[in-house]
Amino acid sequence: MSQANPTSDPTASSAEHDPGTRTRPEIDDGSPRARRTPWAALGLDAALVVLFAGLGRLSHEQGVTLGGLVVSAAPFLAGTFVGWALLLWRGWARPASVRGGTVVWLSTVVIGMLVRTVAGTGTAFTFVLVALVVNALFLLGWRALGRLLVSRGVAS
Repeated sequence: MSQANPTSDPTASSAEHDPGTRTRPEIDDGSPRARRTPWAALGLDAALVVLFAGLGRLSHEQGVTLGGLVVSAAPFLAGTFVGWALLLWRGWARPASVRGGTVVWLSTVVIGMLVRTVAGTGTAFTFVLVALVVNALFLLGWRALGRLLVSRGVAS
């Protein structure tokens, strides 16, 4: 009996058969036809981190000015970009998956808090918890929702 050659599949990419080959990052939306570059996902992550900073400023009645927003968001945006850089550097095929989002989320909060500590702007325990929860909802939530919609056939 002859065995099927895994490389004979015309729809398979060579990267799937060579673990050392880095693939172009794609969004895990469940549909090979609908895979896109991750730039929209990176933009959405950055926008959600800025929203987190803005909501924090509003909840502490600090006002939402451009300068204040930059100061509040910058440490967390640095973490977001480091997380994305790690994913892209490691050649993750789907940085917008929930798994990839976990790297981005943890990087956002950990590096954001480290930068705030070095800058002397405060990292109270309750703030760390709020940052973990809100950024998890934001950075993992849209990914989980997208995965759910695709699995149910709502999005293609």
